Amino acid sequence: MIDVHSWPTPNGHKVHIMLEECGLPYRVHAVDIGAGDQFQPDFLAISPNNRIPAIVDADGPDGAPISLFESGAILLYLAGKTGRFLPADVRGRYRALEWLMFQMGGVGPMLGQAHHFRLYAPEKIGYAIDRYTSEAKRLYGVMDRRIERTGAYLAGDEYTIADIAVFPWLRSWENQGIDWADYPSLKAWFDRIAARPAVQRGVQVLADRRKPVRSAAEKEVLFGQTQYRRR
Repeated sequence: MIDVHSWPTPNGHKVHIMLEECGLPYRVHAVDIGAGDQFQPDFLAISPNNRIPAIVDADGPDGAPISLFESGAILLYLAGKTGRFLPADVRGRYRALEWLMFQMGGVGPMLGQAHHFRLYAPEKIGYAIDRYTSEAKRLYGVMDRRIERTGAYLAGDEYTIADIAVFPWLRSWENQGIDWADYPSLKAWFDRIAARPAVQRGVQVLADRRKPVRSAAEKEVLFGQTQYRRR
């Protein structure tokens, strides 16, 4: 049994989707990041960067429990555990890994900044909004051209952890200032992924707990000085 400590965010949904796709048994433990659960000692013991998601697999590689944090590392671990969604051939594997790194280093951080400055920043800073909206559009363009070339998935013909990693971040396309009409190949890819039953189940995990960030206390926990305290 795998214990998943998570919240319904794009990074959380990556792992939820992967677990559903692999058919692995798991238990979900909600980490309410607006309430500050991510700073609790028990969670920090398995996720020292105080970010969701994190997992504890009771049946680790050597039969002993293993904990992991960072969603990309978790996807790689689950792919290795099950032998699924990461190509066996060397070229295919590295193609999937480069697009996984593209998500981890580009799509996640840049779209996250677009969300912050477009929706959550206490003051509207035109420079920041323009910068990160433009970067979001650039990244969508990179992916659109890639899918146009492959005709299927980011790594080629095969659905991989790269697709699983990217998809949840594009579900908030409207908040990122994106018009799907500008990215027809990527939109077709998005619809293809969204139609997968395991993906539909994965994005529903903890979905009833998700709510807009409204209170000053929640904003302080998520965006203020609370997160910078040494622990």
